Amino acid sequence: MKTTLKHIASIQTGVFAKPTADGEVVYLQAKHFDEAGQLNATLHPDLMAETVSDKHLLRQGDVLFAAKGTKNFAAVYDIEEPAVASTSFFVIRLEEEFKYRILPEFLVWLINHPVAQAYLKGQAMGSSIASISKGVLEELEISVPAIKTQELVLNISKLRNKEIALRQKIESLRDKQIQQQIINVLK
Repeated sequence: MKTTLKHIASIQTGVFAKPTADGEVVYLQAKHFDEAGQLNATLHPDLMAETVSDKHLLRQGDVLFAAKGTKNFAAVYDIEEPAVASTSFFVIRLEEEFKYRILPEFLVWLINHPVAQAYLKGQAMGSSIASISKGVLEELEISVPAIKTQELVLNISKLRNKEIALRQKIESLRDKQIQQQIINVLK
């Protein structure tokens, strides 16, 4: 089944807030993620709960999409702490009828796929800080295969990423080995 994102999910913007030293709610920002959309920071609650509306609290399985700047990625919210997304993100929440038909991780994979990224970046607006609008994101075409197929795609992707990481590690170790051999020859 092919459809657009707006037919399978609601999309809302993150909230603007001023973090404080102590709080009860995490304020997720793009800086907390690496280029691949992986959480790479230790999170500290930095918003007071009474300043956050319940409708903005993230739920397990919500998909965050970084729509501003050059680092446009999707990530699944799967941390245990209460959190809200900053205005750098759109929060994509699957509609009830699609919660058991689309894995949030598969939706992330689709949005992060080079074809989807090319479409989204091609539609970005703004001269100094590029931004992808909610309307553009809503029109993103989504393919919804069977859950088993989604799981297979995710497993293949995970294995491919492991392969890439192993190749990089091998290359780094090989480089160190060659450099050491050169140093040994020069001694």
